[in-house]
Amino acid sequence: MTLPAGLRALRHRNFRLFYLGQGTSQIGFWLQQIATGWLIYKLSGSAFLLGLAAFALQIPFLVLAPLAGVYLDRLDRRRVLVTTNCVAFLQASAMFALVAAGEVQPWHLVAANLVLGVVSACDAPARQSILVELVGGKADLPNAIALNSTMMNAARFVGPLVGGGLIAALGERWSYGINALTYLWMLGMLSRMQLPPRPRLPAGAGLVHELAAGARYAYGFLPTRSALLLLAATSLTVQSYAAQMPWFAREAFHGDSRTLGMLVGAGGLGAVSGMVYLANRPDIRGLLRLAGTMSATGGCALIAFSFSTSLWLALPALYFVGMGAMLTAASINTVLQSIVPDELRGRVASFYVMSFLGIAPLGALASGVVAERIGPPHTMAACGVLALAAAATYFSQFGKIRRDIRAAYERLGILAKASKA
Repeated sequence: MTLPAGLRALRHRNFRLFYLGQGTSQIGFWLQQIATGWLIYKLSGSAFLLGLAAFALQIPFLVLAPLAGVYLDRLDRRRVLVTTNCVAFLQASAMFALVAAGEVQPWHLVAANLVLGVVSACDAPARQSILVELVGGKADLPNAIALNSTMMNAARFVGPLVGGGLIAALGERWSYGINALTYLWMLGMLSRMQLPPRPRLPAGAGLVHELAAGARYAYGFLPTRSALLLLAATSLTVQSYAAQMPWFAREAFHGDSRTLGMLVGAGGLGAVSGMVYLANRPDIRGLLRLAGTMSATGGCALIAFSFSTSLWLALPALYFVGMGAMLTAASINTVLQSIVPDELRGRVASFYVMSFLGIAPLGALASGVVAERIGPPHTMAACGVLALAAAATYFSQFGKIRRDIRAAYERLGILAKASKA
């Protein structure tokens, strides 16, 4: 059977197994995150603790992801994924028991997020860097990245909607219990993969030297440096909206856990729509321009959301917030993974993860602090304005970015004669 061009990476058995396992696991992850945010706000009523919980989940990406990248270039990435999913299963199981016993406190939820964050800081770079192995090279890699991002964001759409209804019907504990089961499913998919042995790279000249080599590649080239800085700015500002959604669900729109699921799901639906578009693009030309445009789009949509007085105005705004943030991230990831040498893939993936997921907790914590003083709506508006400023700065040097990346594409044989960045 011939697959459509937009699904061509699925012809690879290993990628299909990964796709099925990760898709199910990500839905479980979002079930748990909706329950965690809802429980924290129900138990504490604090916008600051919402920001702190998001900070605890994501700050390990900033601190640990670059170090994890060094080891990922030496280790079997499938074994790394098996280990991280085992630990995540234990975390979800422990939280299920704690919530079911009625003993959970806000600090338990923050601490559990920190544990999951440490696990994810190793898991996320492994997921990004293993894709090239799952599809047998770079020919189908851009499509694999787009499909992987589509799956992740489809889960971000479906998970909150299901989670909101699940909490209302059965209580928060089952979000943790179902999440634990999805990790077992992912482990089953990983066990069925048949990957060729990966050559074990030597330890090199030491951790610091290898980390510096990855940093020189990622930040020593104007297009990749500018793209990663734009991604960091977008994560700091636009991505911070998610931490405050429980406040908007209860206070601004006078809803319940279902309302929270709709708000988070709207951003996820926008992200899915963007990834479907990305999966159907024929090549990587124009992705760096698209990243800047969508960062600005996310900022504008966040400003519109901050002034929304009706849920039915807020949901379309969040749709474009999610689309803008994820198209920015996925476009940059596709360019990076297409040009990086294999021996640096884990390290460069870790710098991408750091910029995307590691910077976000700083925004979540800052937005929580600021929201306590000026209110979440004004905080979201300020984040949108800062995102627009970052996009304007990026485009101010886009002529040089376009020239340099075009030369790189031609040198690598990606394009015979590139006409766009």
